[in-house]
Amino acid sequence: MLRFALRRMVWALPTLLLVTFLVYIALRLGTDPLQSYLRTNPRASRDKIEQYKAVNGLSSNYVLGYFHWLKNFVTFNWPRSIKGSREVWPELKDALVNTIRLGSLATFLGVVIGLLVGMFAALKPGSRRDVAVNTGAFLGISIPPYITAVLFQLVFSVYWSRWFGHTLFPTSGVYPAGHTGFDLVLMLKHMALPTMVVAIQVVAVYSRYMRSSLLDVLNSDFMRTARSKGISERQILFRHGVRNALIPVVTIAALDIGAIIGGLIISENIFAYPGMGVYFLSAFGTGDFPLLMPWMVLVVASTLIFNLIADVSYAFLDPRIRLD
Repeated sequence: MLRFALRRMVWALPTLLLVTFLVYIALRLGTDPLQSYLRTNPRASRDKIEQYKAVNGLSSNYVLGYFHWLKNFVTFNWPRSIKGSREVWPELKDALVNTIRLGSLATFLGVVIGLLVGMFAALKPGSRRDVAVNTGAFLGISIPPYITAVLFQLVFSVYWSRWFGHTLFPTSGVYPAGHTGFDLVLMLKHMALPTMVVAIQVVAVYSRYMRSSLLDVLNSDFMRTARSKGISERQILFRHGVRNALIPVVTIAALDIGAIIGGLIISENIFAYPGMGVYFLSAFGTGDFPLLMPWMVLVVASTLIFNLIADVSYAFLDPRIRLD
């Protein structure tokens, strides 16, 4: 297993380089960094324009320009943003922390509840509770998150204020405007609505995955053999059934967790939550190349890392899988 992990890590580096190179070309073609700079800075002098081209490697072809960008990236000599000439890392770091905070909480709650609900339904297929779980999951998947977000804002803020004279949960931001310092309770109140919106989608998806996977395992030959040996149903369910049912679920979970870094674009935008999704929309809207490339690198790297984690976790869930 160790050799497998090392091989995957070695292959991850050229994969990361290839993908970032393709992303670099796509962004240069799609956003045209030079034109974006001229639109944002229409009065820039010729010297300023040439300086901007030199700093971002835009004076050379795509290959040389990519290696120029790569050298600056790995040495943390990142060019400043086009709009406002801001440092990239502080803004990117804040957005990353906010997204990880929101995405991790919502995904954890959604996956745990979804797996439990899926197990609950799979133990009695065709029963009322199975029908109820399937119906709820279908509704959760079918309703777009922006509809759920707007409904939550109306119920817990607008109408709640009319009914009780105050809002139950804030509808935007991480803290109120002008707030300074760390306040866990206040932060959780601001995160409540976007967390619920994201968690509903996650619960709906993973309850169906777990139900389907566990039903396949419970009807397999080795489970019938275990029952014929007199092993208790509880032991069969948790030692053999759930453990094997989690194997296909782990792949989806790893991909979803890795995708969190890219930002929860819809939910973050509706709730004005300053995470990676809002960061990306703002940078892409202005064609801000120095802001977009580090975002892309983080998204690609997180996907590769969590794919590796998914592959390695197979060995712990099922010893029959030989990764070496």
